[in-house]
Amino acid sequence: MSHSLFLLPGDGIGPEAMAEVVKIIDHMNSAMGADFVTDTGLVGGCAYDAHGAAISEGDMAKAMNADAVLFGAVGGPKWDAVPYDVRPEAGLLRLRKDLQLFANLRPAICYPALADASSLKAELVEGLDILIVRELTGGVYFGEPKTITDLGNGQKRAVDTQVYDTYEIERIAGVAFELARTRKNAVCSMEKRNVMKSGVLWNQVVTEIHKAKYSDVKLDHMLADAGGMQLVRAPKQFDVIVTDNLFGDMLSDVAAMLTGSLGMLPSASLGAPDAKTGKRKALYEPVHGSAPDIAGQGIANPIAMIASFAMCLRYSFNMVTEADRLEKAIANVLDKGIRTGDIMSEGSTRVGTTAMGDAILAEFKALSA
Repeated sequence: MSHSLFLLPGDGIGPEAMAEVVKIIDHMNSAMGADFVTDTGLVGGCAYDAHGAAISEGDMAKAMNADAVLFGAVGGPKWDAVPYDVRPEAGLLRLRKDLQLFANLRPAICYPALADASSLKAELVEGLDILIVRELTGGVYFGEPKTITDLGNGQKRAVDTQVYDTYEIERIAGVAFELARTRKNAVCSMEKRNVMKSGVLWNQVVTEIHKAKYSDVKLDHMLADAGGMQLVRAPKQFDVIVTDNLFGDMLSDVAAMLTGSLGMLPSASLGAPDAKTGKRKALYEPVHGSAPDIAGQGIANPIAMIASFAMCLRYSFNMVTEADRLEKAIANVLDKGIRTGDIMSEGSTRVGTTAMGDAILAEFKALSA
């Protein structure tokens, strides 16, 4: 049975990082009988240059029909002046919206070899493995009304609306509990029920669905500001954190920096299971941006892109063994002291994008033999 993958390398370092994933896909097809069928499209600034839109209708259709989308990065100063609705980032927002990707999974993993790169003490982060599950299609980023009104007398009023319905909270909590069952079986739900009505409802709904369906999973509740403090104080206390769009945006970036480098971290965005096939629409992307300042130099770190493909193997294709091996391959390469410039440390061997990809592929081959 073939697996269709739609590749959207995007701008900046996106194409360089994606090329390293393509080498792994080619190996899995030729040596492991994986049967991935890939197609490549344009997104972001390069799509705007070609089509006048951040993603074309044709590529949107391909994304809708694929089993999974692998996404690189978008944006750069070249497109700073393009209209708001066709800016490079609009391509990613449209993919999330049209594919109805409501669950954003952001792992924060600290490889032991990189513990010293964190701004926290090594003992606080070594072996860190948190998964933040962020609601991605609701909340204050999408709520209406969203306005700026001129009140006169030099005064304006801005309004954003934080809104959540029961079903939105139920489905994101369900994802968090199900993932926790595959990990350490613990969920911490974060909101601001002390000052926000949406937080009160969030807390009630998570508590109810836990009692009804997931009572085997340990559940804690924490105010989101306290959660941010605890992430920096003692991050290893957490397994899965589930939270809304706004707090998830902030807390996942805090968690990312615990690991020492944004260049290391993957993410997944998942939709609801299809009623007939049970398959979820899914998009996988590195957390880092397009890094236009180093694009084309062959020095970008491809690890986050490769780790995003590992998440794709795990969540879209249930190829758990292969995902584990690919993640282990990354760890093994780091243990050998092989580094790109962004994670370079004294006594390590500095390599470029291609050599890092080759080293990970070699380890993956050895582990799969």
